[in-house]
Amino acid sequence: MAYRQNGFNAFTKKTEENTKIIKKNLGPNINAEANNDGTIFIDKSIKEGTSVYKKAVNHELQHMNDMESGRAGYTDNAVKWEGKSYNRKDGMVQYKGKWYSEGDKNLPWEKVAINAETKK
Repeated sequence: MAYRQNGFNAFTKKTEENTKIIKKNLGPNINAEANNDGTIFIDKSIKEGTSVYKKAVNHELQHMNDMESGRAGYTDNAVKWEGKSYNRKDGMVQYKGKWYSEGDKNLPWEKVAINAETKK
């Protein structure tokens, strides 16, 4: 649990330098994953130093920082975003009555992470 000071969660911002990044085979069309244990998985097919690698790392770092701050979280059965919980099952998330594939650009937490992809 993060230390709270003046109503805000104090945490160490996740960066590429302080986050363990693990190369592994991920599923089809999956470049990277942010994990509850503080690690990021990057698909083995993505070469370090490429623009695809940097975008994937920035995307997942945004998820990591959202999880660290309490803005986001997930379990096997739910995704939590800004205090609300959304059902999660078989790679899908139920949002506003519709099921979306995890990582869908229409999900609000993905919109935030997509915006972070091009940050330095």
